[in-house]
Amino acid sequence: MNFIAIIPARYASTRFPGKPLIQINGKSMIQNVYIQAKKVFEHVYVATDDERIAQEVERFGGKFVMTKKKHKSGTDRCAEAITKIEVLENMNFDVIVNVQGDEPFIKIEQLLEIKKCFSRKRTQIATLAKPINNIEDIFNPNKPKLVVNSKKEALYFSRSPIPYVRGVVREKWIAKHLFYKHIGLYAYRKDVLLKITKLCQTPLEIAESLEQLRWLENGFTINVAFTEHESISIDTPKDLEKVKQLGLL
Repeated sequence: MNFIAIIPARYASTRFPGKPLIQINGKSMIQNVYIQAKKVFEHVYVATDDERIAQEVERFGGKFVMTKKKHKSGTDRCAEAITKIEVLENMNFDVIVNVQGDEPFIKIEQLLEIKKCFSRKRTQIATLAKPINNIEDIFNPNKPKLVVNSKKEALYFSRSPIPYVRGVVREKWIAKHLFYKHIGLYAYRKDVLLKITKLCQTPLEIAESLEQLRWLENGFTINVAFTEHESISIDTPKDLEKVKQLGLL
């Protein structure tokens, strides 16, 4: 089975313009992500819409492909990128791993876990979840939660706490039930990726602003692997300051 990691990266982020090029421990953020992905996957590409990012990837010896500016999500950018990459590489890929371009501290173990999901032939899409160990995360709408079935397939994702623990005061919910936080790493079989990016937005996706709900509403299954590692993304200048406070820079 042929895997490829694609790192979507755009320059014009509304909350942190140019963030792929910020310096993290002497290297650009995009280079840090690329290095981590390369430890697991033989084939790694950056998919970007900006020449400045392309020049940086070329500078450190990485591979990139130019994509359109119109894409609203990394998933859409990956779909365009894979069609171009297969021509460049003269080969077909079975699974595309969408590695977030703003997570320079992504763990090798997380990439290996999502890769293992595809040992099952029925896996269409895979993602990660982490047990929540503090009450604040349960009620934080910026940290989506998810619930899974007995087959480790996602039933639902929400910005609200799920499930609702009836008859228990909120402060004790974490002691009564194991909650999971969604880690935004995705992998897709190629045919599935090309299908889901042609779907129209759905009511649940619009309500929660979570693109994975579109896939569930259209009958696709999302397998979930579990990790104990925290997700550390740098989405705003404030996030960068937090990383510095953690001593990671």
